[in-house]
Amino acid sequence: MRMGLDAAPQTRHADRVTQLPATHPYLADLDAEARGWNTLVELVRSLTPEECEIPGYYVDPSWSVRDVMGHIGTWLAEAGVQFEQIRAGTYEGHDVDIDGLNAIFLEAMRGQPWAVAWTQANAGRTRMRQAWRELREPSEEAAWWIRKSAVDHYDEHLDRLREWVGEIKGQRSDPGR
Repeated sequence: MRMGLDAAPQTRHADRVTQLPATHPYLADLDAEARGWNTLVELVRSLTPEECEIPGYYVDPSWSVRDVMGHIGTWLAEAGVQFEQIRAGTYEGHDVDIDGLNAIFLEAMRGQPWAVAWTQANAGRTRMRQAWRELREPSEEAAWWIRKSAVDHYDEHLDRLREWVGEIKGQRSDPGR
């Protein structure tokens, strides 16, 4: 059974998936983010909600697909806040304790059911993209948040997610595992 929880509609064009003027400073990055997100979504949607809660994506600490999507979603939400601050001129720089934020975000999502983690990830992404599209001038600070929260962040998790989804699907045909 495929998941009934929907992400943003997946309208794909040959190379361009984002509907913005060709002169937008982040058009290529927004397209790269959309392609990465669509890859994540395709993998996640191939599982049932119950399978998304099976631990094993990471072992120590134990993570499931729910945990990785909660992790990604919280980083996307944080990037949205940072983009809003950049646009408003109140951004204070990205002297960020990544491990500290990871711990805070993990604790915030701990024990949440799959539907909450999935909804939060989609909402975080939607808000992040809204704030990102409102940026009219390129900046190194925005580029850092783009890489950290989205484009490069997806890449950091995709290989293991592919492996883990394959392992879970393999258990479907071998229930004795």
